[in-house]
Amino acid sequence: MTDLNIRQRSSLQLPITDAAALTAEQTLERLGSVLEGLKGEEAAARLESLGPNAVRTHRANAWAVLGRQFASPILILLIITAALSLFLGDATNSIVIGVILLVSVGLGFSNEYRAQRASDALHERVTHKAAVQRDGTTTDVDVTALVPGDVVHLSLGAIVPADIRLLTADNLLCDESILTGESQPSAKDPAPVPAGSALADLASCVFMGTVIQSGGCSGVVVATGGRAEFGRIALGLGERQPQTEFQLGLKRFSFLLLQVAVVLTSLIFVANLLLQRPLLESLLFSLAIAVGITPQLLPAVVSTSLATGTRQLAKRKVLVKRLVCIEDLGDMDILVTDKTGTLTEGKISFTAALPATPDVSDGGLLTLGLLATEADYAGAKVSSAGQNPLDAALWESAGAAAFEPGRYDRLDLIRFDHRRRRTTVLVRDRGGPAQLVTKGAPEDVLALCGPVPPAVQAMLEEQFDAGARVVAVATRPAAGLARLTPAEEPGLALAGFLVFLDRPKANARQSLDRLEALGISVKIATGDNAKVAEKVCADLDVLSGGTLTGTQVGQMSDADLAAAARTATIFARVSPEQKARIISLLRQSGGAVGFMGDGVNDALALHKADIGISVDTATDVAKDAADVVLLDKDLGVLADGVMEGRRIFANTIKYVLMGTSSNFGNMFSAAAASVVLSFLPMLPGQILLNNLLYDSGQLAIPGDRVDKEQLRAPSHWNIAFIRRFMLLFGPISSLFDFATFALMLFAFNAVPGEFRAGWFIESIATQTLIIFAIRTRRVPFLRSRPSAGLIAASLGVVAVGIVLPLSPLAGVLGFDPLPVPFFLVLLGMVVVYLVLVELAKQWFFARDAQQLPAPPPPVRPRHATHHIARRAFRFSAPIRVPRPPAQPGSRRRTRLRGREAART
Repeated sequence: MTDLNIRQRSSLQLPITDAAALTAEQTLERLGSVLEGLKGEEAAARLESLGPNAVRTHRANAWAVLGRQFASPILILLIITAALSLFLGDATNSIVIGVILLVSVGLGFSNEYRAQRASDALHERVTHKAAVQRDGTTTDVDVTALVPGDVVHLSLGAIVPADIRLLTADNLLCDESILTGESQPSAKDPAPVPAGSALADLASCVFMGTVIQSGGCSGVVVATGGRAEFGRIALGLGERQPQTEFQLGLKRFSFLLLQVAVVLTSLIFVANLLLQRPLLESLLFSLAIAVGITPQLLPAVVSTSLATGTRQLAKRKVLVKRLVCIEDLGDMDILVTDKTGTLTEGKISFTAALPATPDVSDGGLLTLGLLATEADYAGAKVSSAGQNPLDAALWESAGAAAFEPGRYDRLDLIRFDHRRRRTTVLVRDRGGPAQLVTKGAPEDVLALCGPVPPAVQAMLEEQFDAGARVVAVATRPAAGLARLTPAEEPGLALAGFLVFLDRPKANARQSLDRLEALGISVKIATGDNAKVAEKVCADLDVLSGGTLTGTQVGQMSDADLAAAARTATIFARVSPEQKARIISLLRQSGGAVGFMGDGVNDALALHKADIGISVDTATDVAKDAADVVLLDKDLGVLADGVMEGRRIFANTIKYVLMGTSSNFGNMFSAAAASVVLSFLPMLPGQILLNNLLYDSGQLAIPGDRVDKEQLRAPSHWNIAFIRRFMLLFGPISSLFDFATFALMLFAFNAVPGEFRAGWFIESIATQTLIIFAIRTRRVPFLRSRPSAGLIAASLGVVAVGIVLPLSPLAGVLGFDPLPVPFFLVLLGMVVVYLVLVELAKQWFFARDAQQLPAPPPPVRPRHATHHIARRAFRFSAPIRVPRPPAQPGSRRRTRLRGREAART
């Protein structure tokens, strides 16, 4: 690092506690900045010197991934087995196991490393922006590019991107619970605080990771990245992520295998000791059985599935913040979404100004609406950067060209919030008398006015019936008033209505049909008027199950609302708290609920949902709370994500069912044969080689086709189902193993080397080819075609399994040559085996569907992981609350078109 960089970094080390005690001007001077912000060249130099504004970067660490491979209990068993073989002087067996160990580690490492790199690429595409003064103008930059000395502007819902000393503040309240634990928001003011104040008392500063709850501010960046208060704590804690239902299902499955392995290996070990076999030989064989019964490459198969899924979803403009959330996306069967940008185009345009009285002109009403925005119109040019869509549409309208920037002085401002649903300004025209102007939701603004004439009310209703979005504007003289408070708002006179249009999307109907075909019930939660939402649904030929307004929701008990929410399709004029309450009650009723939102008012509901979905253009707090980010706000894109999630789960279950049944059968056969025979039916290295070959072929499963019926409804982990499957198909596999034993002993009078070679080949052939029957509930090949990759991998593994005992390596591996008639008999046995498996499969699924009730939906835990660690990288998803237990009983839902269907 150059001396210049060292001096520069030293001059920028200003503790936030010191900055809080300085005046705004002194802080700017200490940081070498001005009110107009840094020059672009200076900002770039500081960024190069200090590094990006990120607590930790998402970069795949090859050594860490490699270390995790050796932390696997399965691989530890392999290492122990190899070491014992070497200790006993069995160098050949030790080498074979060592090679298997290296191959297993290599496969696991390559797949997990690729999956982690895929996850890193997704993180790079989910960005947060901040409005920053650079070269004297306001521009949006990525938060990672912020440096000390940058002057930034923050508004409602923004996540504070760094430790910042306030320069200005308008009614600023900040949620600092992430740092202080204080549930109430903290009021902020630019005035210096006494030196030595505690962190919670630094009212002149806002801190990285906290959220602007109301008002707005400007400030100068003091500390970034790991030097910020949030960053220091996060780096000290590390990053812990809660486990999803998918991960918990894998844990339960692993526990099932552990139970089976412990029981089986213990019985084998005790039986061999009772038969007076050598202690260490019995121990090695028992360990090989324990390893053999476990699907060694299950983590690699899961990682491959998830990585493949993320790449496919990224191509479809769906970014998953955590790979394992893909399965949760596929699990969704209820979607609650806003209509703007999903059912409508999301391109809001200003269409008309409708004065309420003859003394207000169209242009005058538009001017009042522009004055009641939060844009800075004091200078020579007005910027709509950071404005909400309605305000931005006003400034982009043709009539806004007549507005004269610099003509009006804004004396005070009460910013928009989602409880008041209005903005109020105190303005003065070129030194004239002050007037108060309010703009917001018609219901809230009209409540501050006098009686509304019937003609005006009819005009408003007409616009609602037409599906227009309407904003009311009201005003009154305010001579002598210098400071605004909510108490000054009543007594207004209605000036008129500003009308906006957001047309339905051309492909919305098609997207809704796709979601319905996937068994997903779509509900609309909007802050708009009920008639507007109903008009949009009518235009899209949606038969509504009913509408609930925010007023009705507020008056209902939890029990009544839970019942009404299951059938209602539209929730109109609902507050953020009401959205979250509806989501919670839908979850309690048994649904796996997804919520799609992009605004500040959606953050609570995103936290409450099983799967939070946002878009790349959303507010920071919404993207922060979401599990999935869409690059295109389109329900069709979301349907692609749901299908991919279900496809991944279906392919994972294929491997699980295949592995447990085949491995259990083979290891049971080995256990029985070891007790009956005078020699081991397979050497430990041969068992492990067999298992590795079989598992390697299954790495093609993640790319396999999935039958359409498996995508129509979500599936869940069902350990009881897996256990029943294993106990049926495992013994069928053992039956043909015993037939092979009899063939080798009585027909061919096989010596140990021939016996092991014959069973090795038969075992590889049967347990590998069974995938074609298990992968589908249909008749394989005729009604369900596997992917070309799976066919090639499976046949390739069988070919290798046949060639190995016949190759020059046979002697090293402990195999002897086999007579030609064996292979002819083997072919017939494999055909009979596959036919029997197919018959058993048809009987099993028919019986399972008739006699066993569908398991209740899993309760997805939303673990309260430490919230600082949850936001440690670019303020990623905050904590989740635990999901309440699902209520027992029938799970029926009203589809979007009003049809009810039982959940499959």
